[in-house]
Amino acid sequence: MSCLDKRVHYNGARQIGKTTSIKYFGEKYFKNMIYINFELNRELAEDFQGNISPDFLIHRFEVYFGEKINKGSTLIVFDEIQACERALTSLKYFCEDAPEYYIIGVGSLLGITIKRDNFSFPVGKVNQIHMYPMDFEEFLWAKNQNMLAEEIRAYYEKRKPMDAALHKKAMGLYREYLIVGGMPEAVKEYTENNDMLEVAEIQGAIINTYVADMAKYASHGDTTKIMACFDSLPAQLAKDNKKFQYKVVARSGRASFFGPSIDWLLASGIVIKCDRVEQGQHPLTIFRDVASLKLYMGDVGLLSHRAGVNQYDIIKGNDHVFIGALTENYVADVLIQKGYPLYYWTSGTSEIDFIIEKQSVVFPIEVKARENVKSRSLSVYVKKHNQDYSIRISGKNFGFKNDVLSIPLYAVFCL
Repeated sequence: MSCLDKRVHYNGARQIGKTTSIKYFGEKYFKNMIYINFELNRELAEDFQGNISPDFLIHRFEVYFGEKINKGSTLIVFDEIQACERALTSLKYFCEDAPEYYIIGVGSLLGITIKRDNFSFPVGKVNQIHMYPMDFEEFLWAKNQNMLAEEIRAYYEKRKPMDAALHKKAMGLYREYLIVGGMPEAVKEYTENNDMLEVAEIQGAIINTYVADMAKYASHGDTTKIMACFDSLPAQLAKDNKKFQYKVVARSGRASFFGPSIDWLLASGIVIKCDRVEQGQHPLTIFRDVASLKLYMGDVGLLSHRAGVNQYDIIKGNDHVFIGALTENYVADVLIQKGYPLYYWTSGTSEIDFIIEKQSVVFPIEVKARENVKSRSLSVYVKKHNQDYSIRISGKNFGFKNDVLSIPLYAVFCL
């Protein structure tokens, strides 16, 4: 096992289950675990201000916790590592001087990528893993719908319509996911108690935590601008043209004034970005238009709560003015969780919601909230780029017709 396999840093937005996952991993695969939370164990955090050599730290941990740290069977966890900058720096020396120890660092993106007063990230010394909220497949697992998830994958491969009853059931669960989202605590509450009111309370508490972090990790002036951008997201996504517009944040808003606030939200993991491309060709990154972007919430359930949507209408599939925004945000979340950089394409009045690359092949993705899939934008794009086939995500069942692969909304995790 290499040094990088033993030095791992898990990061991601607040409340997505990083600590719970690591503790479960440690208890299952290691004989014992030394767990250090730098926001709670302030005495240990102070020790890092001086000597951060592995020998000193290991000895200090053993004395503090009163147990032996074994090189092959003890997992050391540095949680809330953003509260102790030099703890992250110490991973470099563990890698170089004591690679036999297993260490996992856990922290929010707020602390790791923004609050860098006294250290530089140990690039090349730490294996970084980014964690996201639970996707719809994981939501199905939590609902004990493993067999349904397997059926969805099977029919995705067949490209043939799924049984009508199963399709209806999957669409119903998908609509529940639009409200609950993938934050683990919200999913746990819903799967155990089916209490949407309590889910809303949990989501509200999570958003309050995000807002508190804005004040904690930014100056007062910056906090005001960050919160203004964050508060504008539902209104931004409710527009027909979902390009982020600074004038929606403030009447005289401009990129030079609010740009750093957008960067802050992106670094925190609270939002995700979709860049415009001028050409749908490989590699997409060279055709980016840096002046045009869309922003989505990192979790569709939090967006539902933030926008104050009527839960009953969404779950029942009734018409709702915000359903298009929720649907597009949901697809964006799943694609980013699957590792796809997000792009969109426009030409005149035509727009393709997402453009992705898979094994160097570019695919346009059109998103529809309902079964009505009429749109001229996809035809315009295909004609312009001589596309072999396209992807349409909608409320319709699986199928392949007229060079368009139809994928139901509940099956985006298969891409």
